[in-house]
Amino acid sequence: MEFITDRITIDSEICNGKPIIRNKRITVQTILEFLSAGELQEEILRQYPSLEKEDIYACLKFVSDLMKRNFTIKTVA
Repeated sequence: MEFITDRITIDSEICNGKPIIRNKRITVQTILEFLSAGELQEEILRQYPSLEKEDIYACLKFVSDLMKRNFTIKTVA
């Protein structure tokens, strides 16, 4: 298991190695999809009572940090 932050981890045995929140089977992607669909934090927390508001902030911070990296697009034949 790799600790990305104190709230975001990656474990190849959980959710196919996607970043997850505090070793729960809730992926960062799931939370971001809810937010991008316009869901309010309060509704996400109601649907996932084991989450904390800080978990949602950690997801946003994780993705923000990820976007600071440089990416190169290569054509694959």
